[in-house]
Amino acid sequence: MGELNAYGIYIPVFLIQAIAAFLIFKCVSIFTNPWLDKGWAALPGVFNICLYIILLMGVHEVFLVFWGI
Repeated sequence: MGELNAYGIYIPVFLIQAIAAFLIFKCVSIFTNPWLDKGWAALPGVFNICLYIILLMGVHEVFLVFWGI
């Protein structure tokens, strides 16, 4: 994928994507937490990690489309 050079420090692009996906996850979890509190998901931890992975794949796809990496 590559890395970015910020004043001599190499930052992996995937780390930036993971942080962006986490911030989106925190915003989305505000809406999904009431569902988990009502018991609509059997395993809340598995639901949250799957939601994060889906968001991470979406952020990765956006990076691929817009930056052509």
